[in-house]
Amino acid sequence: MVAFGSMKRALAAIVAVGAIGVMSPGNAQANQENWFIFGKNGLFNGQQQATQQATQPARAQRNVRQSRSFTSRGLTQQASIARQSSRPAVANQPYQPPEKFRRQLVDYYGSQPAGTIIINTNERLLYHVQPGGKAMRYGVGVGRAGFEWKGSANIRRKAEWPSWRPPQAMIERERLKGRELPAYMAGGPENPLGARALYLYQGGRDTLYRIHGTNNPRSIGLAMSSGCIRMLNDDVKHLYSNVKMGSKVVVL
Repeated sequence: MVAFGSMKRALAAIVAVGAIGVMSPGNAQANQENWFIFGKNGLFNGQQQATQQATQPARAQRNVRQSRSFTSRGLTQQASIARQSSRPAVANQPYQPPEKFRRQLVDYYGSQPAGTIIINTNERLLYHVQPGGKAMRYGVGVGRAGFEWKGSANIRRKAEWPSWRPPQAMIERERLKGRELPAYMAGGPENPLGARALYLYQGGRDTLYRIHGTNNPRSIGLAMSSGCIRMLNDDVKHLYSNVKMGSKVVVL
């Protein structure tokens, strides 16, 4: 019994020494070996928990930053969509000339009676005189160099969506430029006379000049016709509905 007690005390001493070796910071090898022995029962778990606790605030901060970033991008995208939806659809809007050439009612101080049409070719403006010292003003395109004309005439014919028969002189002139004009073109959106035409006569004779619409609205305000007066289709419709047959036209 004595021997057995001594052996028991010896084994207890060995275990105590081993335990001291594990906990001692100076015995690195014992620490490493006993890490695997005791780690599963608490040392490793404790270290892992400590590490997790240390990293949790950093992860939380990253998550917050990511959340803010996603939220910021989302708000930015929503703001961008809102701005785009509030913009007018420019691509589908018809061409609008400069303000000067848009239809508007203005004061008139001249001597011509109401109903007269006055065309100022230098200004590229047409005035339809109204009662009470007013005139409806329209932007127009006029004859290019060499095709200008001045004088007075009367409206003897009106046509909606007029057909077009180019004068023979125009056909030959354009042929020299390499462009073959048709002898006749039915009325319609592709017709260069546009939506309406007012035919100008002098002494009962057709001058071959017209006040008409155009399928080239960008020519309003320019001098590029063969002497005819061009108007936006909406404007020539408006003028057409307010002009009487026989009205006087003065070209300045």
